[in-house]
Amino acid sequence: MDYKKTLNLPVTKFPMKANLARREPDQLESWKESCLYDKIRNVSKGREMFILHDGPPYANGNIHIGTALNKILKDIIVRSRQMSGFDAVYVPGWDCHGLPIEHNVDKELGSKKKDISQTDFRRLCRSYAEKYVDIQREEFKRLGVMGEWDNPYLTMNYNYESIIARECCKFALDNSLFRSKKPIHWCCSCKTALAEAEIEHHDEPSPSIFVKFPLIDDPGITALKDKKVNLIIWTTTPWTLPANLAVALHPDFVYAVVETGDEEVFILAKDLVDGCMKIFGISDFSIIAEIDAKKLEHKKCRHPLYNRESLIILAEHVTLDAGTGCVHTAPGHGREDYEIGLLYDLDPYSPVNEKGCFTDDVEFFKGQFVFKANNGIIDKLKETGALVAQESISHSYPHCWRCKRPVIFRATPQWFISMDKTGLREKALDEIDRVKWIPAWGKERIHGMIKNRPDWCVSRQRAWGVPITLFYCEKCESVFINHETVNKISELFEKHGADVWFEKQAEEFLSQDAVCQKCGHNKFVKETDILDVWFDSGVSHAAVLEQRSNLKWPADLYLEGSDQHRGWFHSSLLTAVGTRGRAPYKSVLTHGFVVDAKGRKMSKSIGNVIAPKKVIDRYGAEILRLWVSASDYRDDIRISENILKQLSDSYRRIRNTCRFMLGNLYDYDPKTDRLPYESMPDIDKFALHKLQGLIEKTLKAYETFEFHVIYHTLYNYCTLDLSAFYLDILKDRLYTSRPQSIERRSAQTVMYIILDSVVRIMAPILSFTAEEVWKFMPDIKEKESSVHLSSLPKANESWKNEKLAQKWEAIIRVRGEVTKALEEARAKKKIGHSLDAVVTISANEELYEELYAYEEDLRTIFIISGASLIKGEKLDKAYKSTDIEDLDILVEPASSDKCERCWIHDPSVGLNSERPTICSRCEKALNVEGER
Repeated sequence: MDYKKTLNLPVTKFPMKANLARREPDQLESWKESCLYDKIRNVSKGREMFILHDGPPYANGNIHIGTALNKILKDIIVRSRQMSGFDAVYVPGWDCHGLPIEHNVDKELGSKKKDISQTDFRRLCRSYAEKYVDIQREEFKRLGVMGEWDNPYLTMNYNYESIIARECCKFALDNSLFRSKKPIHWCCSCKTALAEAEIEHHDEPSPSIFVKFPLIDDPGITALKDKKVNLIIWTTTPWTLPANLAVALHPDFVYAVVETGDEEVFILAKDLVDGCMKIFGISDFSIIAEIDAKKLEHKKCRHPLYNRESLIILAEHVTLDAGTGCVHTAPGHGREDYEIGLLYDLDPYSPVNEKGCFTDDVEFFKGQFVFKANNGIIDKLKETGALVAQESISHSYPHCWRCKRPVIFRATPQWFISMDKTGLREKALDEIDRVKWIPAWGKERIHGMIKNRPDWCVSRQRAWGVPITLFYCEKCESVFINHETVNKISELFEKHGADVWFEKQAEEFLSQDAVCQKCGHNKFVKETDILDVWFDSGVSHAAVLEQRSNLKWPADLYLEGSDQHRGWFHSSLLTAVGTRGRAPYKSVLTHGFVVDAKGRKMSKSIGNVIAPKKVIDRYGAEILRLWVSASDYRDDIRISENILKQLSDSYRRIRNTCRFMLGNLYDYDPKTDRLPYESMPDIDKFALHKLQGLIEKTLKAYETFEFHVIYHTLYNYCTLDLSAFYLDILKDRLYTSRPQSIERRSAQTVMYIILDSVVRIMAPILSFTAEEVWKFMPDIKEKESSVHLSSLPKANESWKNEKLAQKWEAIIRVRGEVTKALEEARAKKKIGHSLDAVVTISANEELYEELYAYEEDLRTIFIISGASLIKGEKLDKAYKSTDIEDLDILVEPASSDKCERCWIHDPSVGLNSERPTICSRCEKALNVEGER
């Protein structure tokens, strides 16, 4: 007889091979056809809302691995909150204006751009953005991200543009928005102002020079009579020297008067004298006097290049970290220089045009690009005898985030939102304290940025964006705006979009009786600058959260990369606090950046870029989702081919564990075959106890966004608690017992409960696989059509049994030692399979009592053919445990014949002449089955 046919072997159509890359698109189509997202929304009506507000990516190019990380993280959170009982609506968005899109349209147009109108150029930019919104939408959907893909928010939608203009005008109406000539970051390549968030810092070589500024006024020191007195400044930007108007000293520093020979003396900070003299190559010097900086205030030096004066001023920003303690000050080329210059009524002189070239009033260097002019300026300083020393240093320097070229500080007329005029800075700092920052260090980071930031420069000299919708009086240039005008602009933008600003004349936006409040003139000119795109995305709380009835303000969570403390988190905070007095978010979560296995940034030049599509085509989106969950995203996240292979192997283990349970539930009906907890053997009760720990740990991890904890906990549970222990032990019971037996139904009941919990736990992360498993699970009336319509499991307190768990943890430790003993015996060729062995265990009294209660089950627990217990005896030739005190394990070959059906060596094999090759246990199972 073929006894294999009498076994209850696993039966399932759930495929062993995942074929994720092929099956996932089918699953996506199935979700679409069944309107799953709409169903989720319908069943969620009336629940408490949880809103994760999407930070909009640029509609420019294909998504990259960092974008995939971001969107998958959001999806895991939204799905887990949805399955936790919330109504978690997710509205994806796109940032559609700005320089990246404009640059690419410029490239496509080439020389044709000069023949195209601004309106037509803006239409091309809109088409370009629309194209990549569609491309990225499909890429995000392929990742398994669930959301309102048919109704996303776009910053270029007419309604959104209308709200941008209205929100901007709110700052104008309360006088927070003002126009001023101030130094701002300027990209000479892109020819526009840049916000702090558009600046990257990279190491850059720069000249380091020390320059004499001859003192004109008498410092009132007798020892200096008839001597040539010079203040020595240090700078790494020689090109700013033509704009120098002052030399700053610190009011509290002591300055030394240093004699260097030839009747020439230098003035510099006393604490820096020795270091500077070494750089200058001067060994023969002496300090002939000390001078209080305050005595030099308002005295004048002669400019080292031109026949004009430079004022000596006092400033707290002067440090002793480097240089001479005498700081070259050009108010038109630096923030601190500008601010201190205001106190001394210094003009923000900036003789540099939009291309970064000196204007015609700069003698010697007119028309030269500023960075190229450095050498010429240094040569001129040598010629005039003003150069004291010259070096080259490498230091961190600001670069344009788009073109990657070094930027300059340049004073130009720009629009700013004041940080202090209406108390915006202090209000924003107060709100930061009310927000929950994850990780906690994010609070200090954004707090420092807000506390120390300058006024927000919101104007840009570009074409593709929302205009600053303000007017100037044609006669006196006073700004004109009022509520009536704002409403009219908003209505026109709502109907025609922001393009209408460039298509209509100023009077078409104004009432007929509009007059300048300052001079009474009635002719006005429109502003032509557009808004910083960070303002566009920064008002998404107003354009999206407040405009959609299925969302709420403030959002529960904003989630982006850690660079957004100076980007979207920052601009959203300022626009919300400035107009509503509150932060637009309750919590902010940040993730790190994607790097390769060596911790290097992704770079085409290095060749370490991993495209999401390549991963999906080879492994499936599910492996990317697992990668996101397996990473502690609070730090930089590593990815490599080897990491993906390891995760793919981990995925297979989780999948195969689910498949094993499915295969053994083929004849199980939860409605009729479920066994009550009280009737279960202890090992099954212990398995349910362990499950409660899994549920509690993963639910807490979902709540605190610690998804790596879920991955590791679930993986360890599947591999260690299930595959290597519980399910391994169950095989004998599942396969050899009669199908309807209490023992088998108990095992199936527990497996069903475990599988039902595991599939729900993994659904927010392994969305495709969870759905696939769900379809193959036994049907019950209450079973939802999709796992994503179900809820996360809840722990059952009545199944938690710590006393029982302690017993079984002791048994598991002994099982580990038995396994070692079996391996040792196998290595010595004493046994082959573990079922070829019988084991004698000698344990100390306490452990003996623990094991004795389960003596009849030890054979099954250890997966051997026989086990006997003795107390406290030393066993000759036994395995001696080094981890458990007084534990000896003697492994011997089983002397009985092997049962052909269950493979256990048992003395009863051969006793029945009709079935001489099977044991009495199997014979009983077959007889009972036959009777049925």
